[in-house]
Formats: sequence, structure tokens, C-alpha cells
Amino acid sequence: MKFSIYRYNPDVDKKPYMQDYDIQLEDSDQMLLDALVRIKQVDDTLSLRKSCREGICGSDAMNINGKNGLACITKLVDLEEPVVLRPMPGLPVIRDLVVDMTQFFDHYNSVKPYLENNDPLLETERLQSPEDRAKLDGLYECILCGACTTSCPSFWWNPDKFVGPAGLMQAYRFIADSRDQAQEERLENLEDPYRLYRCHNIMNCVDVCPKKLNPNAAIAKIKDLKIERAKEKKPKKLFSIKLL
Repeated sequence: MKFSIYRYNPDVDKKPYMQDYDIQLEDSDQMLLDALVRIKQVDDTLSLRKSCREGICGSDAMNINGKNGLACITKLVDLEEPVVLRPMPGLPVIRDLVVDMTQFFDHYNSVKPYLENNDPLLETERLQSPEDRAKLDGLYECILCGACTTSCPSFWWNPDKFVGPAGLMQAYRFIADSRDQAQEERLENLEDPYRLYRCHNIMNCVDVCPKKLNPNAAIAKIKDLKIERAKEKKPKKLFSIKLL
């Protein structure tokens, strides 16, 4: 099976280049990560991230034939040859298929992805109704692989300002949590021309998510909440002018 893989070692290379590989695989029912492990056995200079091999850790996210995805759950039989592999776009390349995720996690941390509750600590966990718990479905399952955010042109254009689909979906995950007491602060934190409103509903995030989540829907709900919040804060008319 033929592969064309992005190569770049900043300590050696002046610029990136594509390197071709042609390998024989014993089983046809293998995943892309299996092929990459085989390639690395042949060429140990190839750098990539991997860990769980089960679509849980998100570490092996990369651009596969022009679309972001996880190598460990991408079937080789579903790929056209040559399989073109590049690092996820929009982030600095450390080496080969490994990108620097610092900016991605900085945006994630900026939305305070944890419960804020000032009530006295309970002897048991903080409970919520099944109905309130159900509101978090489709939000908490994010594995922070970065596939959605690095597929987003708005992130490419504003990488230091736009929080991105993954971060914004986690912002809504805590806004929607009945146990959290910081909804106003969370909405205020996104009161900026770039952090939230650079989302233009391009929908690449939905198309590439390996967990089949919908960051765009979460972003839309944040925008709806901010509209309602603005209406509540709209000053009342002190007088009216009647034209004769």
C-alpha cells in the first residue's frame, strides 16, 4: 500500500517535504495506525503521536487524505491510494506529524473547563436530576483531539483570538451544567468580537469529529444565551417622541 507522508525535522530540514512509502500489510482489515507503526519499523525517523489505539485518547489525530481524523480508527480499506498524511493544519509543527498543541489547550483552559460552585462542600457528590444530566449528552464526550478546531478556517485566520469549536463546546458544557454557578461569568468571558463570534457555521468541525459530536450546535446555544442576556440588559425607554 502506498503512502505519501509529510516530513519535517527543524533541526535538519530547511523546509518540509513529502516522502513516499510502499509497504506490504498482512491483513486487509487493519487501521491506518497499524500501517504507520509498520512504516516506523522500517524508518524509525518518522515522528507521530499514539497511545490508546482505540479512539479514546485523541493523540493520533492527523490530516488524512485532506480530512482530519484519528489514525487508530481509520480503516485502510476506506482510503484511496496513495494515502496522503499531513499534520493537523493551523498549529506549529514540532516534527513530521507531531504538532504543538499549546495554543489549543490555552484556549481550552481559558473557558475554565471545571465546575464552579461556592456552596459548602457536601458529604456526598453534587447531584442533578436525570433531565439535567441528559443536557450534557453530546458535550462531555469530547476527547480534545483537536481535529475540529484545526479543521476550522476561522481558527486558521485567528489562531490567537478565536477559542475554536472544541473550547467553545466545553464552555457550553459547563454553562449547561445545573451544578455550576458561573454562567454569567462564563458568558461574559466570551464577550469579545473574536473568542466566540468568529464562528461562521462552516461546519467542518461537525464533519471531522471522531466522536460524532456537534460543536456548532453548542456554539449556537451560547449565542442564543448571549442574545437573551443582551435583551435583559437592554435599557428601558425613558420617553418617546411622537411625530405630528
